[in-house]
Amino acid sequence: MNSVSPSVVLNDGHIIPVLGFGTTVPDKVPKDELIKATKIAIDTGFRHFDSAYLYQIEEEVGQAIRSKIEDGTVKREDIFYTSKLWSTFHRPELVRSCLEKTLKNAQLDYVDLYIIHFPMALQPGDEIFPRDEHGKLLAEAVDLCDTWEAMEKCKDAGLAKSIGVSNFNCRQLEMILNKPGLKYKPVCNQVECHLYLNQSKMLDYCKSKDIILVSYCTLGSSRDKIWVDQKSPVLLDDPVLCAMANKYKQTPALIAIRYQLQRGIVVLIRSFNEKRIKEFMQVFEFQLASEDMKVLDGLHRNLRYNTASYFDDHPNHPFTDEY
Repeated sequence: MNSVSPSVVLNDGHIIPVLGFGTTVPDKVPKDELIKATKIAIDTGFRHFDSAYLYQIEEEVGQAIRSKIEDGTVKREDIFYTSKLWSTFHRPELVRSCLEKTLKNAQLDYVDLYIIHFPMALQPGDEIFPRDEHGKLLAEAVDLCDTWEAMEKCKDAGLAKSIGVSNFNCRQLEMILNKPGLKYKPVCNQVECHLYLNQSKMLDYCKSKDIILVSYCTLGSSRDKIWVDQKSPVLLDDPVLCAMANKYKQTPALIAIRYQLQRGIVVLIRSFNEKRIKEFMQVFEFQLASEDMKVLDGLHRNLRYNTASYFDDHPNHPFTDEY
């Protein structure tokens, strides 16, 4: 029997596994590969799966989860499923409909965590990125606090066990936390976080508010041309990281993941390679010495792989502030 990822407690009392499996699929990868990888991940011990309306793959992820429930490997309550509210559904009256689309596609009765994907609202409609005839993104002014109130109603309705945010900077988090009549504060902020962008200020801020930081792009990036500057350095080739891997007789990926776990961060990782997926669980079999953690701290260079450039002309772009 494979070991299962350990968990931590969220500020609302629910628990979240510290190692999550990401479900974005690059264009070059067939969706069938995601179904296969998700099943392997469950067999390996992953219980936390991170998805989103944006990814357009929730049907496949749900299918993989259901198949492992049906064969007796897991029960629904063993699985922690995250989905995200897309930007065209920020109007309070639309929030629940986006979640209901997710539940229908994944064939689930509830999500364990529902988060606002980006703090930028776009005009509603069928297009993921609505644009005018000149190609300009059609932004919309929706108060984040109004969107959050609708998220709270989804939790009260039992459609989401926990609610949180993603890609928020400190100022945007403060807006929610200082909202008059706040019923539930966010349980997490999911952000890009890795050795080259260690988010130390955001991490300290979140810890002070009892909010979990969840990291994506933990291993750098899949280098998808749509999202990532091809001239950016490959994180897992970093000489300091590779030397550390040799010292501990581990892979650079495992060192990069272990670094985040020891900082108290919930880590999202993704692979379609069976050997690598199984290897990820070895991260719980060793610890990094404090002096080596400090060496890895020194790799921070404020480098962002996912610049959210598709939102560049949006007035609420979160990456314009320092953190």
